[in-house]
Amino acid sequence: MARDLEGKPAVLGFHMPAEWEPHHQCWMGWPERMDNWRDNAVPAQRVYAAVAMAISEFEPVTVCASAAQYTNAYGLLHGKDNIRVVEMSMNDAWFRDIGPTFVQRDRKPISGSQEQQVAGIDWTFNCWGEAEEGCYSDWSLDILVAKKILELERLPRFPHCMVLEGGSIHVDGEGTCITTEECLLNPNRNPDMSREEIEDELKMYLGVRKVIWLPRGLYGDEDTNGHVDNMCCFVKPGVVLLAWTDDELDPQYKRSVEALTVLSNSTDAIGRKIDVIKLHVPGPLYMTEKEANGVDNSNMIFDNIYLKSI
Repeated sequence: MARDLEGKPAVLGFHMPAEWEPHHQCWMGWPERMDNWRDNAVPAQRVYAAVAMAISEFEPVTVCASAAQYTNAYGLLHGKDNIRVVEMSMNDAWFRDIGPTFVQRDRKPISGSQEQQVAGIDWTFNCWGEAEEGCYSDWSLDILVAKKILELERLPRFPHCMVLEGGSIHVDGEGTCITTEECLLNPNRNPDMSREEIEDELKMYLGVRKVIWLPRGLYGDEDTNGHVDNMCCFVKPGVVLLAWTDDELDPQYKRSVEALTVLSNSTDAIGRKIDVIKLHVPGPLYMTEKEANGVDNSNMIFDNIYLKSI
């Protein structure tokens, strides 16, 4: 059984690496919710399988599927030596948000010790806003996913009571984290914590020394309350991609200008000025009537999903 670690990861020498650093493997969830994925999730499952197979050309992939979907997932992925399919219960497939945040340390273990160099942070998950504002009413399976992954990998766990999803943070691996006020300061996450308290926890658990707060995330991202992952990300230390539009009438424009202002007046943890690369976002994407009709709304429990058809 994987053990829980006491103390703060940063104090113990751990930090969250940048996403471009070498991985040991990739973890993916398997989609199946009919009220979220159209046509019994079949189109989504084919795409997930294709993504898993593409990643497996470079690193091992673990795909987690429910008992009901295990045979289906195994059948679509069977034959790829670098992919394993394991059975795991979950409420939906958003592993970036519900899985552990892996942290590592570079120091060598004391000779003869069993000191692990990789561990996982198990944040509290409340379905992006709890029952009143969250995406579905039951997330009792999702809250166990991080712990299960760490158990399977026999990696130590840092449990944390703070509500946080993986998509709400982004790091450069050299001490800098970017996040948004819209998400982490939302009352539906940690209403009893101040900005300073949240920032202190990010520093102590991610091993960062500086947090850059963008005001808001991408326009229309009500589901996650403005996650940073589709708004801005590091592509290398000191350089970020920023979602952008030149159309001043686009509701995204003010959000992008706000973020650009913050980034242009910020330095990273090492003192470098932030170089911003503007990445133009596409216009609105709409479901076709056929696609919308493929979503099973008979037992719809999403309160904040709006289906648009053309």
